[in-house]
Amino acid sequence: MYLWIKALHLVAMVTWFAALFYLPRLYVYHAMARDRDEQQAIAHFAVMERKLYRGIMTPSMIAVLVFGGALLVLNPSWLAQGWIHAKLLLVVLLVGYHHLCLAYLKQFAERRCARSHVFFRWFNEVPVIALLLIVFLAVLKPF
Repeated sequence: MYLWIKALHLVAMVTWFAALFYLPRLYVYHAMARDRDEQQAIAHFAVMERKLYRGIMTPSMIAVLVFGGALLVLNPSWLAQGWIHAKLLLVVLLVGYHHLCLAYLKQFAERRCARSHVFFRWFNEVPVIALLLIVFLAVLKPF
């Protein structure tokens, strides 16, 4: 049972991160289309962003949290190790990032997002750093 839960956790994590990488990239294109006043493209990006966030990103996040929680229940001794605390902190920060993506999604939908495409290019790098740290912590268990 443990290996099934671990596999499902990893699949959900990959799916969540794919969405965490792609949604801010859509924001880059959306901001560029907004700057050029391309109404059809703006409407198209709004639909893509909403479907990605609600149909893939949020269910994947929930699955990561559920399967990750199940792994902790099966391995309570991890809670005595420092690496899991660091990993859980990063997960909490990613959940915050996830919700910040929702705030930007709503701003774009209401046509009131003032952030530039350059901002979103940098914003898009946050989950990359988190992914690297989380994988290294989970595999190496350094402390």
